[in-house]
Amino acid sequence: MILFDNTEVAFRKSSDGDLRRAYWLFRMIGSPGLVKFGKWMTNFALKIRMPLRWIIKPTIFRQFCGGESIKESLKASKKLADRNVKTILDYSIEGKTDEKDLDATMHEVVGTIKEAQSNDDIPFAVFKVTGITTFDVLEKANGGIDKLSESDLIGYNKLVERLEFICAEAHKASVPIFIDAEESWIQDAIDQLAYEMSLKFNQNRAIVYNTIQLYRHDRLAFLRTEIDRAKKEKFFLGVKLVRGAYMEKERNRAEEKEYPSPIQPNKEATDRDFNAALELVVTEIDHVSFCAGTHNEESSLHLADLMSKNNISSDDPRAYFAQLLGMSDHISFNLSNEGFMVAKYVPYGPIREVLPYLIRRAEENTSVAGQTSRELSLIIKERKRRKKK
Repeated sequence: MILFDNTEVAFRKSSDGDLRRAYWLFRMIGSPGLVKFGKWMTNFALKIRMPLRWIIKPTIFRQFCGGESIKESLKASKKLADRNVKTILDYSIEGKTDEKDLDATMHEVVGTIKEAQSNDDIPFAVFKVTGITTFDVLEKANGGIDKLSESDLIGYNKLVERLEFICAEAHKASVPIFIDAEESWIQDAIDQLAYEMSLKFNQNRAIVYNTIQLYRHDRLAFLRTEIDRAKKEKFFLGVKLVRGAYMEKERNRAEEKEYPSPIQPNKEATDRDFNAALELVVTEIDHVSFCAGTHNEESSLHLADLMSKNNISSDDPRAYFAQLLGMSDHISFNLSNEGFMVAKYVPYGPIREVLPYLIRRAEENTSVAGQTSRELSLIIKERKRRKKK
């Protein structure tokens, strides 16, 4: 029986200082006004090049990031491995547009693949397509590459070249790679590229994984179509299932541009589709390898139960759970304690470069109902438990 309220298991490797830092961070993140002010202040500090390292690194960076490089992040990875939790190194640099920077990101992703090849604690690599091309190229390609101008086509072909290089390296190293989902108005282009790479590299097993955001009302049907296509065209499908990360932006843009919102009408619909997606991939596990990226206790228990009912071993590498570093330790470590395959996303990169990611993560925590209060209540429970000892 998995008990997610077992804080002794969840925080076994967390010092009293770790818990104290997490408590104050989640207290601050729980205040929308404070997060909004912090975002403004951070952006202002970045603009005037104010030194930020002294306050960021020992606080929010330490909580949610592994380090500034692959090598530095391996310390966090080893700590996770001691608790039977794997690592997904996530180079969390956003918004680059210079060709040299895009090439550098490509090579950094390949660096994570090579580290994973020789490190059993790292089962996957991951990247965002907007890390290796400009948003503009993807937005234009979303309407179909046949409509691209000659100059846009050059940018698109460069994207394909980088993407294929990454996927080929992953295939050669036998390291599965996640392609993260992004905004709906560039996702069709990403889906098409993920399909093309899957067709090429997933002939013997799932190497390329596309990400499906179930807070979109059309994604469950999309998943069914992708499974049918993989079976028909005889390749293995890899999928990462998540609820989603761009809800407010999606709704605002739909309202502004006056088109129907792609987002589910409410949380209940999202939860329903996410759990239905779990049921679907479990029954199709001979054709689909999956990672359930979720901080939701009910969905995590549902997947564990589905695996048991379908006679899927808890350590089957085709079925992974994943959470973010610094969050939902009660889910990650209690699952791993029961023998399930669990990985933590471990973001890394130079502090100033990772700040946009950290700001976005703080905003997401603030907007997800109950997320921050749940983290706080578990930390408080563990601190009280330790005082009674």
